[in-house]
Amino acid sequence: MASSDSFFNLYAHGFARVAVAVPVCRVADPAFNAQQTIALHHQAAAQGAVLVAFPELGLSAYTCDDLFHQRALLDACEAALAQVVAASVGVQAVAVVGLPLRVDHALFNAAAVVLDGRLLGVVPKTFLPNYGEFYEARQFAPATQAISTEVLLCGQTVPFGAQMLFDAGAALPGLKFHVEICEDVWVPIPPSSFAALAGATVLVNLSASNVTIGKADYRQALVAQQSARCIAAYLYSSAGYGESSTDLAWDGHALVCENGTLLAESERFRMDAQLLTADIDLERLSRERMRQTSYAASAARHRAEVAQFRTVRVALKRPDDAVLPLKRWVDRFPYVPSDPRSLDARCEEVYHIQVQALAKRLQSSGVQQLVIGVSGGLDSTHALLVCAKTMDRLGLPRTNIRACTMPGYATSGRTLDQALRLMDSLGCAAQTIDIRPSCQQMLDDIDHPFADGQPQYDITFENVQAGERTSHLFRLANHHHAMVVGTGDLSELALGWCTYGVGDHMSHYNVNASVPKTLIKHLVRWVAGKGEFGPDCSQTLLDVVETEISPELVPGNADGQPQQSSESSVGPYELQDFHLYYTLRFGFAPSKVAFLALHTWGDAQTGRWPEGIGAHNAYPLPEIKRHLRTFLWRFFKTSQFKRSCVPNAPKVGSGGSLSPRGDWRAPSDAEATVWLGDLDRVPD
Repeated sequence: MASSDSFFNLYAHGFARVAVAVPVCRVADPAFNAQQTIALHHQAAAQGAVLVAFPELGLSAYTCDDLFHQRALLDACEAALAQVVAASVGVQAVAVVGLPLRVDHALFNAAAVVLDGRLLGVVPKTFLPNYGEFYEARQFAPATQAISTEVLLCGQTVPFGAQMLFDAGAALPGLKFHVEICEDVWVPIPPSSFAALAGATVLVNLSASNVTIGKADYRQALVAQQSARCIAAYLYSSAGYGESSTDLAWDGHALVCENGTLLAESERFRMDAQLLTADIDLERLSRERMRQTSYAASAARHRAEVAQFRTVRVALKRPDDAVLPLKRWVDRFPYVPSDPRSLDARCEEVYHIQVQALAKRLQSSGVQQLVIGVSGGLDSTHALLVCAKTMDRLGLPRTNIRACTMPGYATSGRTLDQALRLMDSLGCAAQTIDIRPSCQQMLDDIDHPFADGQPQYDITFENVQAGERTSHLFRLANHHHAMVVGTGDLSELALGWCTYGVGDHMSHYNVNASVPKTLIKHLVRWVAGKGEFGPDCSQTLLDVVETEISPELVPGNADGQPQQSSESSVGPYELQDFHLYYTLRFGFAPSKVAFLALHTWGDAQTGRWPEGIGAHNAYPLPEIKRHLRTFLWRFFKTSQFKRSCVPNAPKVGSGGSLSPRGDWRAPSDAEATVWLGDLDRVPD
């Protein structure tokens, strides 16, 4: 949990900055290579990194071939390592440096782990490529042939072996790294797989990796997949400019991936040195492993391999800067991709999921007709589009959709018009039912002041209307042997912004229950852009997107404009969806959620925005804190009873579902105290 005085430092929130260096090298010139290594090591530490990986055999260069068996070169490499170690005094960043090393009358392709004037350990390469352009078995021995478990190097006796974990301990909780070398990750079961099961969260690969056509894409996929399988961060270095071009070429391709996601990538074919940095989320990795219980089961299954790892303690101090901002890209809209191609694919897949789920429910129930309430607002518009696509998919007429708009005391002319236009353009069996007479009867029956002409617009007044609408829909469904399709979304369920039981909370099947408000807006806009329902429908959809979100349950002003705004009550959906994602998907503490929100939403001019966003809003920290408090109170304290009995609905995204039969099971009587207490630690 972050304290107020460290809130603005990324290390206070479970992050760690790491680096991958691609120095310019000279073949068989260890003194020069040492100086390049030292300079990049110091540069990485100055940028707040605590771990930096260098290329395979970086102190000698990879392309020395039979020069590796020359004593002069090997002596010079050890002397170069001593320079790196001496220059690391006072530098609070671990350097992992490659060199050829003589041990037990054998030569190993090795990685030396250096921190603050000390050698922490030396890791030999396990798998030696000896095919195609590679001849490593000609010069080197594999790690499995090592006899010694310690080595005397640079005047220090240090651990030697492939099965080592380097643990930063309490100084940086969660930072435990393992080192493997190049080919090790190209084999079916890399050493890092067992290291991850043994507890390593960061996997470091010192590589050379020459370039051929198409290899960069494969290399990136390989590294990303290894990080995903291991639920780990993966740092991949590569030899760059200066390696011998006798028979090969080198592109200096460096990568940092986290659980399948590419965080940073070097510019290939540069002729100067590069330092690649990325901020990895150690807490996120730990939580993903904890959540995916099969991960621990896999570790238990491979208990014999896991038990062979030994741990080396790393006396690392985290940067204690008062302000160390996050450099990592965090999406403003975690449910909505900012890349146009990804957004298009996401929207199409969401529709396929919803349509297929609704089609299956219709077929299994033997029902061929749907009933849906259409308000002219966002959620019911999207649900109606899903209904239309479902009928098309099943080969049924759209007139099997009994779409009903039900104006009440506060329905605006705009939304009513949009509802009518939408139903007409989609070819539904449209119906309009004025619910005011039945509401008036209910208000009379319960002796509500409004029935006597008093303008009392309380929660009872609102829910009478919501209940009457739902009651009409269910009775229409009974009358026509149909199914009521729900329209409420994930954001509303999270905030409890729905009328329990006889209101918009209930339906026979809800297609929107795991789709957040921000994504629904983009889905409707996406359908409008596709134009598949015709230009009139597309224009109506765009009008709906631009309509202020309101329950329209309290009479508007003299001009007929709604007085209610959902976002004025529960907070801006774009920000609350952000809070929801990181609370539901990862279980982050409110202080970390606030830190991420400030990084993402604090400045509208930074970062990428998805296409179609109108206003580019920014939120200062006090505003973030205020809206997050609203979210926490409503999510943890007041709304779970509504989520405990929601209708069936398909899970759409990895961001989670709030169904008690899916992602989220929680007590209806929980307190929000611990979450609000953590939020209080966020400075104002």
